[in-house]
Amino acid sequence: MERIDKRTRIIEAAEKLFSELGYEGTSTRQIAKESGANMAMINYYFGSKEGVFMEIMSKRIADFKEHLNNISHSDGTCMEKLLKVVEEYAKRILRNHTFHKMMHRELSLPQRPEMFSNIENAMAENQLVIETIVNDGIANGSFRQIDVRMLILTLMGTISKVAISPAKITSGTGLDINNHKDRKVITDRLIAHLKDLITIYLTPQNDTQYQ
Repeated sequence: MERIDKRTRIIEAAEKLFSELGYEGTSTRQIAKESGANMAMINYYFGSKEGVFMEIMSKRIADFKEHLNNISHSDGTCMEKLLKVVEEYAKRILRNHTFHKMMHRELSLPQRPEMFSNIENAMAENQLVIETIVNDGIANGSFRQIDVRMLILTLMGTISKVAISPAKITSGTGLDINNHKDRKVITDRLIAHLKDLITIYLTPQNDTQYQ
């Protein structure tokens, strides 16, 4: 139990530092100090700072994949499942928006292509779960024929943009994404918008009403 607690403390401390300082700005020495561990312990559990970062990302991606699979295999219509997926994804990203912002910045840099290629491949697996839900809806006629991957890009991109550049929608409102209550307002607004978009865009239209 003591080993698990120390390992967990290292991960939690590293995630906090990565969020605040970025990947390059964080050192293993800082992680050790923040977590109350020593350098040898970090090397033993993770091998390096990169190992700590990959552990954080792998756990995040795996946890969400399990959540997605639970939604995908649950009872309910394809629309209900897709709306639930988008709601959970928006909550998850905005709840950890500082880390997401850091990750997005790091993914755009060329310094560590192999590490971030592994992350993007794992994230792509989660996207396939969403893609399957949408394709199932198209196949059973509950969704109209659309470009599935463009839809997913639109949804995920919108969530990411709000997390990275919240001022795009909060300017003039006094809302601050770093404030817990304001973040809930922003999250609820984002989810409501995406649910409207999904419902209107995917629901098959009766063409005769326009004739």
